[in-house]
Amino acid sequence: MTAFTPNKENERAFRDALGRFATGVTVVTTLSDQGPLGITANSFASVSLDPPLVLWSPARSSRRFPAFEAAEYYAIHVLGEDQVSLCQRFSRDGLEFEGLDWSPNKNGVPLIGNCLARFDCIREAAHDGGDHLIVLGRVRSAEFRDGAPLLFAAGNYGSFTDAP
Repeated sequence: MTAFTPNKENERAFRDALGRFATGVTVVTTLSDQGPLGITANSFASVSLDPPLVLWSPARSSRRFPAFEAAEYYAIHVLGEDQVSLCQRFSRDGLEFEGLDWSPNKNGVPLIGNCLARFDCIREAAHDGGDHLIVLGRVRSAEFRDGAPLLFAAGNYGSFTDAP
């Protein structure tokens, strides 16, 4: 066991410790001044059933941050275990919609087809979260399909296995 106090000198150790927590993987989309925009994010959580609220946290260091900070409407797409390529498509470049199955909703937000789940949101609030922004969204509509989620832990993608 490695023990430390998180600070600038051991930022890597802090990231490694956080990486021990497996998360799902999402792609968040919005309509920006440049057109449809997406970003891969694993900082997604459910917040409330009544009202229906979810949150996600974009990094301030991202070139796409200004567009998502300003976005009033956006969609969060939960990826299935077979969608690693979709995850990677939006991890570096947010404009990679060519050849992708998507359509705009009534507010122009790109809705990607065949994801495990999708939450169509309107921004409810935003809060400072250090080097991230915590964006709280009210879910206006949702949908899902059967399938296993894409998981991310310690820098690797994976999926569930059956317990013995």
